[in-house]
Amino acid sequence: MSNFRSILIAEDDPKDTELMRESMAELKLANELVFVRDGVEAVEYLEACELAADTDCRLPVLILLDIKMPRMNGIEVLNRLQANKRLKLIPVVMLTSSRESEDLQKCYDLGVNAYVVKPVRFAEFVDAVKQVGAFWGVLNEVPVL
Repeated sequence: MSNFRSILIAEDDPKDTELMRESMAELKLANELVFVRDGVEAVEYLEACELAADTDCRLPVLILLDIKMPRMNGIEVLNRLQANKRLKLIPVVMLTSSRESEDLQKCYDLGVNAYVVKPVRFAEFVDAVKQVGAFWGVLNEVPVL
C-alpha cells in the first residue's frame, strides 16, 4: 500500500475522465486516482473508507468534483460532506463547466476550497487539471484523517 492518500475524482463525462487521467499521469503523482461516475458513488466510496477498519482504504487527500452529474450532483455531495466532521476536512475542488453565479455561491457557502471552470480548449483543460493536481496533490498540507 502506498503512503500517499488517493485523489477522488467524481466526473460523469468519459472524455473528461480520460483527459484528467492523462493529465494527472503526466505529473507523475504518487497518489492513486480513484474515479467515480456520480455523486452517489463518491459518497459511497467516502463512507466506506471512513468506516474501513483496515488501512487499504484511507480518505482521499483531495476530491475533484463536477457539479452536473446524474443521481446526485456535486452540490448535493458538498452538503453530505459538510454534515460529517471528518469528511468536511477533505479539500474539495469543483472542476465544472458551470459558470452560473448561483452554483459558484452555493459551492463556497458549502465550504468548497476552489472552483475551477473547465476550459473548452484541450490544451487549456489539460493545463488546468495539472495545476490543480500539482497544488492540491503535492503542495497543499491536509490534516491527518
